[in-house]
Amino acid sequence: MKKYFDYDANFLQRHHAKHTAKEINQQPRIWQNLCLALKNNQSQWQAFLRPLLADPNLNIILTGAGSSAFAGSTLAPWLRQKTGLNVHAYGTTEIVSNPLQSLSANKKTLIISYARSGNSPESLATIELADQLISDCYHLFITCNPNSALTCYAKKSQKIFELVMPEGSHDVGFAMTSSISSMMMTTILVLGYKNWQDAAQLAEYIAQVCSDKLSEWQTIIKQLAKQPFDRIVYVGSGCFMGLSQEASLKVLELTAGKIATRFDSTLGLRHGPKFMVDKNTLIICMQSNDPYTRQYDLDLFNELKRDHIASQVIGLSGINTDDSDTYCVDLSLDDIWLIFPYLLFAQMLAFEKSLAVGLGPDNPCPSGEVNRVVKGVNIYPFIAHKQ
Repeated sequence: MKKYFDYDANFLQRHHAKHTAKEINQQPRIWQNLCLALKNNQSQWQAFLRPLLADPNLNIILTGAGSSAFAGSTLAPWLRQKTGLNVHAYGTTEIVSNPLQSLSANKKTLIISYARSGNSPESLATIELADQLISDCYHLFITCNPNSALTCYAKKSQKIFELVMPEGSHDVGFAMTSSISSMMMTTILVLGYKNWQDAAQLAEYIAQVCSDKLSEWQTIIKQLAKQPFDRIVYVGSGCFMGLSQEASLKVLELTAGKIATRFDSTLGLRHGPKFMVDKNTLIICMQSNDPYTRQYDLDLFNELKRDHIASQVIGLSGINTDDSDTYCVDLSLDDIWLIFPYLLFAQMLAFEKSLAVGLGPDNPCPSGEVNRVVKGVNIYPFIAHKQ
């Protein structure tokens, strides 16, 4: 096995880290393979999606559980702006326990389901509830496992289309890394642009940028992870708020809760959650390329630095700056493309922090109370009661 993050195979094996290290590193290659797969399958997925997206009254719901849900939270605001359609993100964990608050019976709906394994009980239950409650419902499954329960379900109806992510994206490690980034990239490519091949060129470019950052950020992130912080807060605006949620979960998962985490919007942090910040807190501010939004991001970033109440305040920026606490990507693109290098930074930090606190990133909970694929969920038949 080759080296990852400058750790040799013996080190990674001994520290139960080989899968997560490989899966973080392989993402640029997976995204390139994804572009090729979408090109080869272009006529099929466009034939399914184009008539649906042409309907201005279409309701789109992005859904999944855990990281898959946060993929939806990240993408929904941008897709709503980009497509002009009604796009919402709800976790399957929200829909299953209270479907009538998320699903509209008489609105033509496209449910986009994100699933690494495609076998979590809430994923299948959500699909069945949507088909039960919505009169005109379509599904796009974006999955990483070609042998999943969702794949079997997809064979039942012409109203379902499945896009299976490239080989290798079905992460073996505990945390979703290449799986979530591939599913988000797919959504951007097939829904976000009228000419998807223009977007595919941007995806190829982002793959190269992130490949470079894998090397460039290694030393910085190793040093950062060794700092004695025991809390981390991610903040961002727009699509970066959902991404902050995923970034905070990544640290929480890979450190098995030894590092307390929180996320918030840039403007939301001041409204109480700032109490979370103390001398042992690392804060990471994901900054927008949009000039209007960036003003608010920089105001909070500078305020937090002036406060001197956090252990360290770091900015992630697509625009070059002289600030020594800001790591720049030098990427003058729409914010939606910045989510990939920012996510990569968060994944690398979570990996290194897991090692720093003495855990194995591939399975930070060997005692089994928290599992890679959720267990122990009872699914109950839904019967609507008249009010």
